[in-house]
Amino acid sequence: MVTLRALGPDDAPALTRVYSGASIRHITGKPLTLDQAHEKIRTALARAAETPRAQWSWGILNEAGLIGLIALRRRTPSMGTISYILREDSWGHGYATHAVGQVVSVAFTTAGLNRLEAMHHPDNPASGRVLIKAGFTHVGTSGRRGDDGAAILYELYAMEHGST
Repeated sequence: MVTLRALGPDDAPALTRVYSGASIRHITGKPLTLDQAHEKIRTALARAAETPRAQWSWGILNEAGLIGLIALRRRTPSMGTISYILREDSWGHGYATHAVGQVVSVAFTTAGLNRLEAMHHPDNPASGRVLIKAGFTHVGTSGRRGDDGAAILYELYAMEHGST
């Protein structure tokens, strides 16, 4: 269905297509420039070389090429967070659910985490369905500030190692 792989310098143009249109509505709201895409890739590669490792980033690929990005971040020695973004034209095919499942496996084995959390903007319920299908449980909300300074209650999900 989808595969994950490390990002490379040649992925920058595809990454600008991922970070555009409706895909960015609930994050920055601003398209990623080619220079910003190259910087995002450089940062991901530098973080991959850190010891101890605190972040993993993968491109999400289907038969057509790079369609998204997924990241795992260690927040404490035993807890991490997952975030993901897919290109708008790849929504609704199960790609995000499949990618999240692969990252959960890495988190609980390679990264040695015991708990994962993820959240989504309240106007993006499809992301919540992805998390539920991947084995997460809705646990509440988490307040974040929007660009205008207003509080937004993001939906919060969690998964404990061994609960899937």
